[in-house]
Amino acid sequence: MFELNDALERLHLPPARTLVLRNAVSELGEAIYWIADERPELFCAYQHTQGPQLTGAMKSAQYIVSCIGHAPDRAVFVGVYEIMGGRLIDAAQFNALPEHQELARNGYGMIADSDTAWAFDLQARPVMETWKGKLVFGWPGGTRSWWRYAGRNRFPIEAMLEESIITRRIPPWQELVLTWAQLALLPTSWRTLLSQWRGIYFIHDERRRLGYVGSAAGAENLLGRWLDYAASGHGGNKLLRQSQPADLRFSVLERTSPDMAVREVVPLEQTWKRRLHTHTPYGLNEN
Repeated sequence: MFELNDALERLHLPPARTLVLRNAVSELGEAIYWIADERPELFCAYQHTQGPQLTGAMKSAQYIVSCIGHAPDRAVFVGVYEIMGGRLIDAAQFNALPEHQELARNGYGMIADSDTAWAFDLQARPVMETWKGKLVFGWPGGTRSWWRYAGRNRFPIEAMLEESIITRRIPPWQELVLTWAQLALLPTSWRTLLSQWRGIYFIHDERRRLGYVGSAAGAENLLGRWLDYAASGHGGNKLLRQSQPADLRFSVLERTSPDMAVREVVPLEQTWKRRLHTHTPYGLNEN
């Protein structure tokens, strides 16, 4: 059976100096796929600081093979990174990095003021890049350890898929629910579709248990409107300013014809406000 180490050796990547990291979906949720697929600078930032045990291993390693958990005993390949050294950074330096701040919006925690972290310089290498999201291999010994020494383990190749499973398709509009943090990370294909979708949307504040109904029929339609919320957290709405952006969830109530005029969309928006009782004090719509 062909194994990951066979591929590494053929590409002159020594398994004895290579670590394999299996990143979990649970920490960042769906966003980990978007980051791995389209935001390499964020994915590197997500990986370049680790806990004490893995930090020690990375100091003596030369490469890491990064992947994402695909099933309890499977992993899907993301990329190969060369470890080019590193430096010790304190909490202020860690938390000040723009990439860490953006990741923090999606659940990746900052470090305490008293802590320090070893930040590695990880350089992506083009080897195996055509296998990104397509190569699926077995993960030895269960999932309690999310990283392994390549040379000490066996990673049987389970599948080579025709299409990447990291590149995520947008769900049907009726099923789409996004957090505020996810709005800034939307994949390119999702942005394209949302820029074409015109209609009525709903914002739910999970903590306050209040809702807001809005309409999108202007420039870039839903995408343009939701990016306003991504930037400000409230989109100019006075009552939404009292919400915490992290508590907000965005969904689509109704899609309209892509060429429906604004004067026709606004009355439709009003019917949804009445039906969902989102006028203040029962909701977050003032009018």
